Amino acid sequence: MDITAFLKSLEASGLATRIRDALWLFPLIESTHVVGLSMVFGTILIIDLRLLGIASTRRSFKRMASDILKWTWAAFALTALTGTLMFVTNARVYYHNFFFRTKMLLLVLSGINMLVFELTAGRSIHRWDKAPSAPRAAKAVAALSLAMWISIIIMGRLIGFTTTRAAVLAPPPTSVNFDDFLQGTPDKSGGTPTTPLDRK
Repeated sequence: MDITAFLKSLEASGLATRIRDALWLFPLIESTHVVGLSMVFGTILIIDLRLLGIASTRRSFKRMASDILKWTWAAFALTALTGTLMFVTNARVYYHNFFFRTKMLLLVLSGINMLVFELTAGRSIHRWDKAPSAPRAAKAVAALSLAMWISIIIMGRLIGFTTTRAAVLAPPPTSVNFDDFLQGTPDKSGGTPTTPLDRK
């Protein structure tokens, strides 16, 4: 099965059809997605500002991360679930959308950025845990994290402006001549041109 057929099968699934046909279901899922994304960004913002030495400098980083990151992961799971539900309703359009692909790439890069932190400054937290600011490597990770998550939010809004929930429409049959329909066709009797509606 090629990717187009797979995406089409997602759109034709009972779940996707139900979401598309329900008046309130898609807006509810979209609103929940926005709330989840706001929680993800908000909690990450607190961590990054602590690493940069801008906020909560008197608190232990390790303790703060332990208290906050569990909410980050819970919100991320909610965001991923609702994002998947929205995707299946119009999979072909989303898949080929430039801003959607950019958002997915940024999500992967943010994950790699987090891994870099764990492999560098994360291994020496016991040295700077209670220091007002983190080492340079951690600050660089925090700055990149903020830049990428702000970009993710922007890409998400641009996706909404460049896609719709409508299914991909098939092109009109080649036998339909819209010029004849709009302008009318000459009457064989030599009278006034008529349109298909007139002939009915």
